[in-house]
Amino acid sequence: MNEAQRVDLGVALFIPYRYMEDRVFRVLQEAGFDDWTLAQCRVFQRIAPDGMRLTDLADQAQLTKQSAGVLVDQLERLGYVRRVPDPTDGRARLIVIEQRGRRAAELAIATSAEILSEWKAYLGTRNFTLLHQILDQLREITDPYAR
Repeated sequence: MNEAQRVDLGVALFIPYRYMEDRVFRVLQEAGFDDWTLAQCRVFQRIAPDGMRLTDLADQAQLTKQSAGVLVDQLERLGYVRRVPDPTDGRARLIVIEQRGRRAAELAIATSAEILSEWKAYLGTRNFTLLHQILDQLREITDPYAR
């Protein structure tokens, strides 16, 4: 690829992400998880396996608490999540993933693994590993939720 064909680095990082997101969403729809939107999926994928509070979810999804609340309400009506009392604070509620949500998440994880396997085969193990290491390193200064 010559210099004139190169895209901005930010766009180059976004294109593979968008490909993966589109493909996972399509697989979910084809498997019968066709009642939710991409916006709902984006919020859903940020819910911690052991549940989380709405304020934390909104913060991680970079949404207002109100917007996140609307999306969680919709996900709850669709049976993907439910709200339960927080065992550490009786006044607070946790958003937890329901069985339907777990099945969707398992399919999404399997599809993501398939995509990554394809990318690894295309790039070669060395380049794929190097790419992953570099992105992990970059995450240290770009992701406030990196632990």
